[in-house]
Amino acid sequence: MSTFALVHGAWHGAWCWERLTPEVEALGHRVITMELPVDDSSASFEDYADVVCAAVSDVDGDDLVVVGHSLAGHTVPLVAARRPVRRLVYLCALVPIPGQSFVEQMSKDQQMLNADYPKGLGPKDSDDRRAWVDEDLARCHLFGDCDEPTAAAAVARLRPQALHPYRLPCSLTTFPDVDATYVVCDADRMVNPHWSRRIARERLDADVVELPGSHSPFYSRPKLLAELLIGLTV
Repeated sequence: MSTFALVHGAWHGAWCWERLTPEVEALGHRVITMELPVDDSSASFEDYADVVCAAVSDVDGDDLVVVGHSLAGHTVPLVAARRPVRRLVYLCALVPIPGQSFVEQMSKDQQMLNADYPKGLGPKDSDDRRAWVDEDLARCHLFGDCDEPTAAAAVARLRPQALHPYRLPCSLTTFPDVDATYVVCDADRMVNPHWSRRIARERLDADVVELPGSHSPFYSRPKLLAELLIGLTV
């Protein structure tokens, strides 16, 4: 039995794994989810990694697969740098550059993210956070292949995302020496699939696996995603 630590991305919470979790458990494996402090304007990616490490503190490294969705690509390698992990899975994920901040990355690499997504966000609030204010654009970029009720329910639960961690240099000097897989969704409307394929190989030397669909396969294709994840442990 493997244990899958599912780490959510920006604006989300542990709730986003609600369809994937029973599919993984039905196949005989354990799931751990956690709530990252994405709306805490003082929290860093290191603080996010603290939360993940605390949640999996009792899991043997030989059994632990850490899955990071979207912005959690900046958190999961920090976890693997601190403790033994069997495999990292980058799910439609952003991948840090050691020593650079996410802001620096975004300014240098215009191919990483869909250029239109910021149009759906409101201005910074008094706590230096941004939230989705355009529900149609949120559905388009985050839940583009989900049915309407599912997408609407998910958008209603999105939280503000603090910008503070974006400005902090990645504390890694090199990526941890652990097997890695990158899952690309071929119609992702948030993280550019072409960028993902290139970066997975160039930066991570990761295996690349492709799924159909957009940015949130844990909602649109939970059974297929569960089977893919478990296949990585065989």
